[in-house]
Formats: sequence, C-alpha cells, structure tokens
Amino acid sequence: MRRRILVTGGTGLVGNNVIRLLLQQGHDVRALVRSGSSSRPLTGLDVESVTGDVQDEASVIAACRDMDAVIHAAGIVKIGWDLAGNMREINVDGTKHVANAARQNNCRMIHVSTVNALAVTGPDVVANELTPLSGNEIPCNYVETKRAADAIVHDAIDKGLNATIVYPGMMLGPWDWKPSSGQMLLAVARQFTPAAPSGGISVSDVRDVAKSIIGIATSDEAPPHRDYIMAGHNLTYFDFWKRMAAVTRARPPVFRIGRLLEKTICVGTDIVSKVLPSEPIVNSAAIQMGQQFHYYDSSRAQSDLGYTVSDLNITIANAWHWLNDNHK
Repeated sequence: MRRRILVTGGTGLVGNNVIRLLLQQGHDVRALVRSGSSSRPLTGLDVESVTGDVQDEASVIAACRDMDAVIHAAGIVKIGWDLAGNMREINVDGTKHVANAARQNNCRMIHVSTVNALAVTGPDVVANELTPLSGNEIPCNYVETKRAADAIVHDAIDKGLNATIVYPGMMLGPWDWKPSSGQMLLAVARQFTPAAPSGGISVSDVRDVAKSIIGIATSDEAPPHRDYIMAGHNLTYFDFWKRMAAVTRARPPVFRIGRLLEKTICVGTDIVSKVLPSEPIVNSAAIQMGQQFHYYDSSRAQSDLGYTVSDLNITIANAWHWLNDNHK
C-alpha cells in the first residue's frame, strides 16, 4: 500500500538512503529541510520539501499533517565533549517535538537512535536490547543526548504514541553527503595510519538499516517490539581497518594502539582542543570509545523485521566507490 512518509534528517546518511528507497517503492515522501541546507542530496528526487526545523515544534507539527508515519533521522552526530547545547536542542528537544507532532497527527514514529546509547560489554560478550548499562559507557554529549531522546520516545509510547526506536551500528554506504561514517573509510583509504584503535565495532550497511526502517513505517500493523538493534559485523577496529584497506587497495594498519599510548593521546588531544576554535574529530572521547568493544546482537530485528546483514566487503566497496566519486 502506498504510504505518506515524513523524513527528518533527509540530507544525512540514513535519511537520504531512506528517502531514495521509499521513492523506489512508490511511496509519497515529504522532507523537513532546514533553511540554508544544501539542496544537493535531494536534487532530482520527487520529494515534497518543506522548510522547517526540529527545534521549531510548530513547523514539525505542520510537516506531520496528513502523514502516515514520520521517520526521525535528524540529529547531530559527533563523538566528543563540545556542542552540548546544540546537541540538546536538536537531539533531545527536537525528538520531543517530533514525538509530540506524531501524537497530535496520529501517525507512526520511527526514531533513529544509535547503539552508542546502549550497553558496552566486552570482547567476548555481545549486547542486545535488554543488556543493562555497565557503567563503563563514555558519557560524551552525543551518547547522553541520544539516551535522553530515547527516554522521551519511551515515555511517549507509554502515553499512547505508536513508535519504534531503532539502534543502528556504524553504517557504511552510498549517499553519505557530509560524509559521516565515511570519514573513517576515507581516512584509511587515503592516508596510511599504522596503528588502529584497540577496541571493536559493529558495522552495517545503511541500505539494510533503511530497508527495515521503511518496513516498520509502512507495515499494516505495529511491530511487536518497540526497540530494535540494527547492527552487523562485530569485529575489532584492527580487522575492520585491514578489511577497508584491502578493498580500497590502501596500506593496512600494522598494530593496535596500546593503552598507554591511547592515554597519552587523550591528554594531548584535550590540550589541543582548548586552543583550537573547535574540537577535532580525534579527541579523548573518541579515543576512549575506540578502546571499547561495541558488539551487538541484531537477532530481534532479523526475526521480527527480516533485517539482513550484507557482505561486509561489498558494503565497503559500494561505500568507497560512492565516496571516492563524490568527495574528491
């Protein structure tokens, strides 16, 4: 059945892939676009663009009118200690506005969170939706605001909102305009880095995530569970970087960064951050998270939603070709 779907964050990696797949499936798509945003990600797409901002509740309520569902993919994604105010306004307050608008307009909401808001376990333990927080999670602003946003959606669900929260892992794929996760792939492919972080990560194909999100948004019945992890291949950064290097024909890392060196780098980056106008991507929060093993189980999404995990080499290759063509 043809559905009318509102997408926030439509110029980002998840949102743009969602929009393109929705259009391929014949659905009507409305995108909430901030004034001044680049038009490039939506150029040539049969999308109804409405100017607005998740920080402006009135514009969100108006954008939700006559929609069957809203896919909320807007947010600030950055691992670090800065941007606290902006992240709270967009990640937390923005989510509250979308949830309120969805309730008022009686439309289904799919909230795109992140596995970074979930529990961190260890190299031999894979977390799922029910794994309690360990207390070892890095309390950077991105993690804290996404966790607060999830709490808002859960509270709205308790009050009657038809909503689902999805927790993607690190995603690679095409249409990564900024780029976001593709920054790591570009760095490995274009600049030799001999040492990889000591921890591990769960990597997925953004198109697999987008497909299951759309399945929730367009299904005739509400899904049986509220939360779904949509992660993928659990592997160390060292193995992941070697895989990316092999696919892109770059020089692979030769060793893992030791804990002592990681601590030294953390101190150095914090000092540098104080004198720079903005915090760099490599900062103590990112380094600390790189020491951890973010391994996750997507069984619930696979069983209930038919979520798939694509071949990692194909995912990397597709992402690399798109990034290489669009980010010279």
